[in-house]
Amino acid sequence: MAGGSFAAQGPAGNYEGGITVFVVITCLVAAMGGLLFGYDLGISGGVTSMDDFLLKFFPSVYHKTKEGSIHESQYCKYADEILTLFTSSLYLAALAASFVASWVTRAYGRKISMFTGGVAFLIGAILNGIAMNVELLIIGRLLLGVGVGFANQSVPVYLSEMAPANVRGALNIGFQMAITIGILVANFVNYGTAQIKAGWGWRVSLALAAVPAILMTVGSFFLPDTPNSIIERGHREEAKRMLQRIRGTEHVDYEFHDLVLASETAKKVEHPWRNILQPRYRPQLVICTLIPFFQQLTGINVIVFYAPVLFKTLGFGANASLMSAAITGVVNVIATLVSVFSVDKFGRRGLFLEGGTQMIICQIAVGVLIGMNFGVTGEGSFSRGEADLLLALICLYVAAFAWSWGPLGWLVPSEICPLEIRSAGQSINVSVNMFFTFIIAQAFLAMLCHMKFGLFFFFAGFVIIMTIFIFFFLPETKNVPIEDMNRVWKAHWFWGKYIPDEAVIGGDPEN
Repeated sequence: MAGGSFAAQGPAGNYEGGITVFVVITCLVAAMGGLLFGYDLGISGGVTSMDDFLLKFFPSVYHKTKEGSIHESQYCKYADEILTLFTSSLYLAALAASFVASWVTRAYGRKISMFTGGVAFLIGAILNGIAMNVELLIIGRLLLGVGVGFANQSVPVYLSEMAPANVRGALNIGFQMAITIGILVANFVNYGTAQIKAGWGWRVSLALAAVPAILMTVGSFFLPDTPNSIIERGHREEAKRMLQRIRGTEHVDYEFHDLVLASETAKKVEHPWRNILQPRYRPQLVICTLIPFFQQLTGINVIVFYAPVLFKTLGFGANASLMSAAITGVVNVIATLVSVFSVDKFGRRGLFLEGGTQMIICQIAVGVLIGMNFGVTGEGSFSRGEADLLLALICLYVAAFAWSWGPLGWLVPSEICPLEIRSAGQSINVSVNMFFTFIIAQAFLAMLCHMKFGLFFFFAGFVIIMTIFIFFFLPETKNVPIEDMNRVWKAHWFWGKYIPDEAVIGGDPEN
């Protein structure tokens, strides 16, 4: 066994080798794809709260926030369909792009998909930075969405396939860590550019999205493809050499045998989209659909997209709103680190269940606090102590999401699908995620206007449902080699009846 690595064990056997410096570096570079997603998540809400941006592109909203009656509901100040389309259009494009990305990822490899995403995001960032009208602004957002769709399709799969089973969770969460860092950087960029008095600070915020795009585009040139992807395209000897390199040992016969067996099974499947509907793939279909659906119905994007707008709606000053959003960004990064160091120790289920419980408590408390101060009329204000309490509750909520549904919403779907349906499963994961991200982003300001403080109870109700779902229907997948995941489903009280005996990989690599 090569120095600096350790055995990756799973219930199917003992794969020699383990984590190496090479794997860590490649996974860090690949995870830069998360910066694209994270920076955009954080930047849009801050920009839409900037007066200069609103005055140029959405003057009616600007005048409503500045000149509205003191009796006007605070809940409805930012309700405008075109303003929300600026944020949400990206996710509609990402939804469409994810289907194309699924084919590209399968046919040409994960790194080509990452490169394509980086180029599209770069062009979109440039268009947003130079936009002179709403139409060009939206076109830029659509191109950003193409980049996000390709990155979110390829990066989680890449990370899951490169990582040894016993650290797959930690390395895969590098993607979520990059997302949270992107959000945090965006929050501080917004705070800084808001201080530019000349009126073009928002252009800097939008144009700086080119930085993570360049990092991903250039980085993808230097990334190797995964052994799974190389085998999938018919180059077995090259795949074995790559597996030996990333595991740090010459003795990879058992793992390589499982990868080849999985690839041979996958090649018999001519129509992965049709096959994922078969009963034998029912667990993967349900999980890859419901996990991203539930992830968006936690209400997290209310905070991520619209934190500055939400804080301004509730009476915070402009700078205080941006700084409060930045504080939640710091909490997000720190809490994601908790997940990195605990997901392969305590497992996926434990983090899901604890995070869900904490989010329920915080959302109900936020709803009660806002309801007590603003009622159904939307007239009121927070005292300094109440504002601090609101910020603390939102930070606790963000922390709970960041060590549970945030990273695990990407990790679990990317690690449970066998190779023959992996691209289809990840495409479903991304498309469902992007579709409901679009719905929430587009509808939130109108929902806040009509549902008022009850909106937070609405999201709390969904978190209760999803926590119950996790408790009963998600088995523990920590330390399980990706190609042996069917053993977990076969042993589950509910899903076992869908998994045929021959679907469980086994056998000797010499046979």
